[in-house]
Amino acid sequence: MPKLALKIDVDTWRGTLQGVPRLVEILRRHHAGASFLFSLGPDHTGRAIKRVFRPGFMKKVQRTSVVSHYGLKTLMYGTLLPGPDIGRRGADILRATRDAGFETAIHCWDHVKWQDGVEQANAAWTEHEMRHAHQRYADVFGEDSPGHGAAGWQMNAHALRMTQRLGYRWASDCRGTHPFIPVWNAEIVTCPQLPTTLPTLDELIGIDQLTPENVHLHLARITAESPRNHVFTLHAELEGLKFGDTLERLLTTWREQGYEMVSLGTLCDTLDPASLPRHEILRGEIPGRSGLLMVQGEEFLSTWKEAA
Repeated sequence: MPKLALKIDVDTWRGTLQGVPRLVEILRRHHAGASFLFSLGPDHTGRAIKRVFRPGFMKKVQRTSVVSHYGLKTLMYGTLLPGPDIGRRGADILRATRDAGFETAIHCWDHVKWQDGVEQANAAWTEHEMRHAHQRYADVFGEDSPGHGAAGWQMNAHALRMTQRLGYRWASDCRGTHPFIPVWNAEIVTCPQLPTTLPTLDELIGIDQLTPENVHLHLARITAESPRNHVFTLHAELEGLKFGDTLERLLTTWREQGYEMVSLGTLCDTLDPASLPRHEILRGEIPGRSGLLMVQGEEFLSTWKEAA
């Protein structure tokens, strides 16, 4: 039975407070496993306003109605309103998610700061952000996180090294087609990457006449045509709120296709890290998403053999 790992990014205080409990309810009703990746520091969503200058960002905003999904108050956090400390204020929700039987892991410390700053950040900045999140996770859960999934699929070389140094079993920091060992400029990082393989709802809705009512059919066609293990990223602010019905249709359809919905950790347990292919990890574009993000590149060993 092919596995479909559900990776849930929790970006904001609203997503933690309202979206996560609803997702737990939906997933339990469908007997689906999942990994909840939490933002653990301040919610500074309002500071993302500077992204209006990024090519393609405004088109995405117009398609996905940011205000209706995130709420006006959330869009003022970090500017007109102080940003709530998600890990401190929401610790009970985080632990309740784990106690409901779901895997939990690290998304980031400060979502906007990471997504907008990590590409050009130095080693000290990167380590400070990651250790902050690592320690807060341990404070909340009493143990280290099993993995890491970068905000906005944004990483740098220092961050990749930190996934190895912090001892994570898995990372899901990029987009791609299958699990692999990442290689950055010929440097091998031993923490396996489990890339997101499917497009997200906010990348699809509003394009080619796709709507919240029919987008599940588009995703179902992809998984039907490629019946293998997949990773699907969803968001507490989207599927946990206005797109909850869409998620229910997706889960029903995937179950009918024979997929088992699991956590990233469960998917990782099926893999032998020693036999995973090595692939370059680099920056590239993804349809429906603005800017560059981390993507799975060519297989490293085959490229080396051809050069030899």
